[in-house]
Formats: sequence, C-alpha cells, structure tokens
Amino acid sequence: MSGPRWLTDHEQRVWRAYAGASAILQTHLEGQLQRDSGMPHTYYEVLVALSEAPGRRLRMSELAAVRGSSRSRLSHAVARLEAKSWVTRESCPTDKRGAWAVLTDAGLAALEAAAPGHVAAVRETLFDPLTPEQVRQLGEISEAILAALRPRCDAARAAEEAAECEAGVLELPKSG
Repeated sequence: MSGPRWLTDHEQRVWRAYAGASAILQTHLEGQLQRDSGMPHTYYEVLVALSEAPGRRLRMSELAAVRGSSRSRLSHAVARLEAKSWVTRESCPTDKRGAWAVLTDAGLAALEAAAPGHVAAVRETLFDPLTPEQVRQLGEISEAILAALRPRCDAARAAEEAAECEAGVLELPKSG
C-alpha cells in the first residue's frame, strides 16, 4: 500500500487559489441574493429549475436530481418556498407517494425580480475578470470536475436517501 499522493508546491498554490476563489464567489453571490432579493441561493436555484421545466413543474425526485440534493433537503427548501407562496406541491395521480413541485406566478415574479441583479453579480465577479479564452477553459475544467464527481455524488446521495428511508424520514419512490 503506497502513501498519500501529496500535492506539489504548484498544485498546492492552485488548490488554495481555487478553494479561496470558489468560497469568496459563493459568499458574494449568496450575500447579493439575500441583500437584494431576500432569498438564499438554494431557493433561487430551485426557482430557476422549475422555471425552465415544462409547465413550470417537476417531480420532487427530478428536482432533487437536477439540484444535486437529497430529497429530504429539497423537501425542506420547497416547504419554505411554499410558505412564501412561490411553489406549490401537487399530488401525483399515478403514484400516491409522488409529488410535483410547481412554480407559482408569485414565484416566477420573485425569480424575475431577482435574476437581473444575480446575473449582474455573476457577470461582474466571474466573467468580466476573465478573457474569452479563460472562460472557455473554465467551462472545460468545470465540466471535467463535474464528470469526475457526479457518479460519486449520485452514489452518496442514494446512500443518504436509503439511510433516511431506513430511519423513516423518507419513503422510496415506487419503481416503474
């Protein structure tokens, strides 16, 4: 068994720069949405996913997958969005345990009000400092990282949901 593959000095500098930039960017964007629109980034992303779905509706399990979230975490977020009247849940007629999340007109209006400031913040903090070539490279790098992590994250999310089901927190959807 071999020891750890330590980072080189150059890799350590790149890692720290990436980690710092990612953390500061997320904090900045979260703060902008909270300050200007009164919503956390998580809510914004749920509203975006629903706004882009046919009929502004997704099964809760699909929405969780699109968001890369466990169904129980998503359920908590949707409950808060329901309290704001931005999302409603509808029963699935073909599966009594299934539910749809539906973006309301009020939710769409909240998203439309939040989007210009959020997009301006993303453009100003992420894209404006980069050259077109750096933007292309960032896209390729991000896609490579996602491709490597997605199977691991999907497996971890499935294990978390299985544990929640065993604990009685969440019911598994019917197959088929």
